[in-house]
Amino acid sequence: MSEAAPPPPPPPEPPLASSPEGSVSGLQTFYDRAGGLLVPIAAALLAFVIGGIVVLITEKSLSAPFEAYQAIFQGTGLGWFIPGGDTAEEARDLQQTLLITTPLILTGIAVAFAFRCGMFNIGGQGQYWVGLLTAIWFGTHFDGMPPVVHVTLALVAGIFAGAVWGGIAGLLKATTGAHEVISTIMLNWIAIWVGKWLLEAPDGFLQGTDPSLPRSDNIFDSAKLPAIWGALQPLHAGIFIALFALIVYHLLLNRTTLGYEVRAVGFNPDAAAYGGISVKRNYFLALAIAGAFAGLAGAIDMVGWKYRLTSTEFDANFYGFTGIAVALLGRNKALGILFAGLLFGSLIVGTSPRQLDPEVFNPELATNLATMIQALIIAFVGAEFLILYLWRARRKVGIGPKRAAPEQG
Repeated sequence: MSEAAPPPPPPPEPPLASSPEGSVSGLQTFYDRAGGLLVPIAAALLAFVIGGIVVLITEKSLSAPFEAYQAIFQGTGLGWFIPGGDTAEEARDLQQTLLITTPLILTGIAVAFAFRCGMFNIGGQGQYWVGLLTAIWFGTHFDGMPPVVHVTLALVAGIFAGAVWGGIAGLLKATTGAHEVISTIMLNWIAIWVGKWLLEAPDGFLQGTDPSLPRSDNIFDSAKLPAIWGALQPLHAGIFIALFALIVYHLLLNRTTLGYEVRAVGFNPDAAAYGGISVKRNYFLALAIAGAFAGLAGAIDMVGWKYRLTSTEFDANFYGFTGIAVALLGRNKALGILFAGLLFGSLIVGTSPRQLDPEVFNPELATNLATMIQALIIAFVGAEFLILYLWRARRKVGIGPKRAAPEQG
């Protein structure tokens, strides 16, 4: 008796690229590889185009957008890198741009590190102020200390203060589930108003020798970072600290166990917990480390070029909030944060009233233009995340093309 012939094998599954869903997956693969560069560039260009349209409508001149952007570019000092543009004025403008870029890089890292753990750190502003205020206290004490020790002490104290301030929000999220957006916003205002009290109250701990002036004393010379370029308001060595912080950020995320756990929690907290990773611990550490970077930004600003603080600066300094735009545009990557920080630093300096000629473009309008461009970039990059979220959500609810079942032979 002969054995029954085995059933024929099922027909091979059609290649993924030959189906509509396969072509979509191919496009998604291309997007994942190229989107990290194309989306930020497209968002920035589109924001500048819309800004130019606003200038056109405001000035009612076809050449107004080009003249305005040319004046802003000249005010940034970036023309110093162009052959033949090495002038003293451009050098001074570039020094200012790099002074502003330094804290933007660090506050951008503070936002990005929390992002990689799945959290939105809105508290960079408060963490920046806490680090700066702490650096004032250490900078106005310990007179006679060796400069290297004094500067290091002030910077480390600012880092520690920022870490504590960020760690409060992380601890609240880990223990009570409090959303970090709410807690960090509240901590921002606590830091700002406590800082004002320290400068304005009759018994404020940071108030200067003249009680009638709401400002601190100047920090001692031994607590000042060394200047590396310029004379009037020179560029200080803090720019190298910010660049080194970018390297630390990259290595910490991609070459350490802590970075792996942070990224795992950010990708899927439930899967990370199933794999034995402490989600609560990483929530706390991520926000504490983020706060440390922002606190370092404040400390560098104090010992690098501010040297003292007046209470009015609390209403004019928004480096922590701008760091959100830096992180979004930089795609939470070290190199992206570097260029995004330089872009926003250039916008801030190039649109300042002292840089622009009122006959070319109204400086007040230019300042609002810079704010609008920042907001548009955030909106466009945020819209990309929303589109991706909706695209992935459609698969969960069964919308969209599906692979056809193989025919039974």
